[in-house]
Amino acid sequence: MAQINLLNTRTTTFGDLIGNGKIYQVPPFQRDYSWDEENWEDLWQDILVLHTDPNASHYMGALVLQNSATSDREFKIIDGQQRLATLSIISIAIIEKIQQLVERNQDPEANQERQEILKRTYLSDRDPRSLRYSSKLLLNQNNEAFYQSNLINLKKPHNIRSLSKSNQLLRLAFEYFSKQLEEIPDVIQDGEKLATFLTDTVAKRLLFIQINVEDELNAYTVFETLNARGIELSSTDLLKNYLFSLFQGPDDLKESQRQWRRITDTVQMEKFPEFLRYYLSLKHFRVRRERLFKTIRESVKNPPQAFELLDRLENYSSLFIALGNSNDEFWRDTPENRQYIRELELFRVKQAYPTLFAAHQKFSSEDFTRLLKLVTAFSFRYTVVSSLNPSELETFYNKIAIAITKDEIKSPQQVFQILSPVYVPDRKFIQDFSLLSIPTKGQKKRLVRYILCKLETDASKIEVNEDSFTIEHILPESPTDSWQQSFTDAQTEEMVYRIGNLIPLEPAFNRVIGNENYSIKQEKYQQSIYTLPKKITAEEWTPDSLALRQRDLARRAAHIWKSDFLT
Repeated sequence: MAQINLLNTRTTTFGDLIGNGKIYQVPPFQRDYSWDEENWEDLWQDILVLHTDPNASHYMGALVLQNSATSDREFKIIDGQQRLATLSIISIAIIEKIQQLVERNQDPEANQERQEILKRTYLSDRDPRSLRYSSKLLLNQNNEAFYQSNLINLKKPHNIRSLSKSNQLLRLAFEYFSKQLEEIPDVIQDGEKLATFLTDTVAKRLLFIQINVEDELNAYTVFETLNARGIELSSTDLLKNYLFSLFQGPDDLKESQRQWRRITDTVQMEKFPEFLRYYLSLKHFRVRRERLFKTIRESVKNPPQAFELLDRLENYSSLFIALGNSNDEFWRDTPENRQYIRELELFRVKQAYPTLFAAHQKFSSEDFTRLLKLVTAFSFRYTVVSSLNPSELETFYNKIAIAITKDEIKSPQQVFQILSPVYVPDRKFIQDFSLLSIPTKGQKKRLVRYILCKLETDASKIEVNEDSFTIEHILPESPTDSWQQSFTDAQTEEMVYRIGNLIPLEPAFNRVIGNENYSIKQEKYQQSIYTLPKKITAEEWTPDSLALRQRDLARRAAHIWKSDFLT
């Protein structure tokens, strides 16, 4: 691996960056300004915390800069342009508020001087020829003209709708922060307090990890690494360092370090943010990944609270890993649970983790098993067959987890009552299953074997091992010319992986019949030990007979994958 040459890595502030006389350039090809109100609100709430707590600081993440080859005062921003642009807009909004005080003749000389100092510090000096202000921050080619001409010079656009989307966002960001400043009554009417808000709160207590690199290759290697892994790991390390900082005595610190190591050894560092988000969902509604540290910091402020958090994380760590691994020793004594966990693995369902976290602590072992059965049946209908949006499910499971934690929900039946509005009813499930098509390749092949196994077991009333059969395509994946009499090329492409075209079959039989015509295949099906092949009795295999069979399987599936709590 090529060595990455880091010229400088240090903690810095917005004020240190923008107030040091240096120029920061967004490369022309980088994306336009894209932050919206959700991003602005998150940042503003963090700033308000700093305003009310003079000892607080807020971590803004990593800032990757590439040094200029021609000047030690110029830098390209490889990662961090959205954050720096937004902080610059906040500075402009504050400066405008001071300008309004001047216009209202409120301490005009002092406020005019404050305005000039803040402009020189955070925006730039006036050009002596044009007397216009230019920025220490230069945006990309799509945003730069509007940023310089309108925002920095406090010039309102004639028609905001005529602007490009990104320039509209720049203007709307300015209007958002201008409005939010009006909501701070102890600041907005006083020029000195406005200046202090910018210089002491925004500029000094928003912290960056500044990473300087010497060339473009190293810059983008660092950028890709941060976006792939480093941002999450930085958040995890930040939490770890914060918790350790709460412990005063060496014994407590050593014990907390040992406990942290046990947790991260179990969960694994790259999965820790995901694990922490699920844990926080037991008490908090819709915790976003980027706010994990802030959520912890607001609730954990002393050694007993830190130890309590570590104890709880350690208690849940083994369950978190086991929920994603049906072979985990955690399920050794509960084979039925092992099967349901395997199904959740197949379905790639994790939205239910917070609910399962809470239920494992609060429910009896029997009710936890019943809940797992409900979640698998529900997930099969919702996610696998009907392909509905999983984000809505996450909201439901989050609410349920909080209610279980508060002892407001005490049984799987009550869980189903909350989920019932998004439970896929039989009519829709049968309709969707009647068109279900899953490629029998890669990871999807395991899912197809699972579905066929459940259908065969239900039809034969005999438990079937998924590894005992092969997947037979009645209409072959590579059909011979004889099949073209029944299926066009388009129909073959559409229907070859439909569940109605698939049956379980002994490997030996599958090898013998290969791509033969339907009559030869059907004769062999009747010799199978499995029930589903024997039920292939259509005189011809056509799109209509395939669709008819799949509708029959859909009705059977509605019986197999159903809630036990339907009334």
